Amino acid sequence: EHIEDLEDTFEVTYAITDPGYLQGASMAGFKNKEQVTMRDLLYGCILPSGADATAALAHVVAGSEEAFADLMNQKAEELGLENTHFSNASGLHQDDFYTTPKDMALILMAAMENETCRMVLCEDSYLTNKTPQNPDGLQLYSTLFSRMYGNEPEGATVIGGKTGYTYEAKHTMASYAEGE
Repeated sequence: EHIEDLEDTFEVTYAITDPGYLQGASMAGFKNKEQVTMRDLLYGCILPSGADATAALAHVVAGSEEAFADLMNQKAEELGLENTHFSNASGLHQDDFYTTPKDMALILMAAMENETCRMVLCEDSYLTNKTPQNPDGLQLYSTLFSRMYGNEPEGATVIGGKTGYTYEAKHTMASYAEGE
């Protein structure tokens, strides 16, 4: 909602990547001094759950992860969520970060109504732009689609969604399906 041009770039720095590495977070693989497009950051955020990408997006949109979490909480209120509070952009555990399956379903439904979000959430893989730091680009794969085994309920096709994992919450998934 707050990014106007998906081809705008942001310079990733150690200040963006190091906190995620130190916390053992999943990373997309962006490197120090790499100029990354907003589009590549969005895919890096969603497909491999890259904390480097979420931190970069938070800085682009709001100036910090804390300010971005405030925007996320404002959006949660707009969506009428009653049992959700965000405290960071990555989804990593913090005691004051919580949600429910119902609220996550409402968030996913709202995201699927946004053309850009829907495009990213429904992609199984994506190749980022080539940069001096990643001369072949980064091949990103969806953790959601890596968990689809063809045994979904009959008549339903999972077309998008997002997975997550923290030690405290274990494996999580919000998926969006269409039926016959």
